[in-house]
Amino acid sequence: MTAGSKQTIRDHIWALLTKRHVARFPGAVGRIPNFVGAEVAARRLAESPAWQAARVVKCNPDAPQLPVRALALKQGKRVFMAVPRLREERCFLELDPRRLAGRERAAASIRGAGKLGKPTLPKDMPKIELIVAGSVAVRRDGARVGKGGGFSDLEFGLLVEAGLIDAGTPLTTTLHPSQVLDGELPETDHDFRVDRIVTPSEVIVTGAHRRPPGILWDHLDEEKIAAVPVLARLRRQRV
Repeated sequence: MTAGSKQTIRDHIWALLTKRHVARFPGAVGRIPNFVGAEVAARRLAESPAWQAARVVKCNPDAPQLPVRALALKQGKRVFMAVPRLREERCFLELDPRRLAGRERAAASIRGAGKLGKPTLPKDMPKIELIVAGSVAVRRDGARVGKGGGFSDLEFGLLVEAGLIDAGTPLTTTLHPSQVLDGELPETDHDFRVDRIVTPSEVIVTGAHRRPPGILWDHLDEEKIAAVPVLARLRRQRV
């Protein structure tokens, strides 16, 4: 498709998934869309060397990556999920498989993670060995578009600031083939690219390493900083 605004691309993908009947409950619009084949994509991701080497995984909390989180826990990996909208100062939930035997699938859901996960500050987390991000759309060179809140970029920046990820940390996404685009896709300085795209039918290794160096404070307004307690605290420490 031709170049357009990020919102134009989101609207295009949401409409396309709906038209093709490959969006699962609760529907595509306004979300990281759940998609037919999410479990297959998770298993395909699990075949990658980066997955097999990782003991600590940070994964987005959205529905299409629930099979990724559940599989990680079943394979003994520690999983960290962001609290929705980073609304708590302890803004990541730790899911430790040693405490969740038999409850991995329940713990991997947003509701279950809220009940069974341990709220954690970034400074108390271990080094992250694999990141799985949710995407509305990706380009084959690793550029991506999220659902528009900017929280995935903030989570990435927080992990960089805490020294938990670096330029070599594998960064991937799982999604439906209909979400993989050709052509232009707008990017800003706070956007990151994924180095591996996994769909139910293929794996695209992008080789991309475009990543922000941390939190880009000049991209944040006062309202956003005030709404994210960990950002407010970090800025106070900077003054």
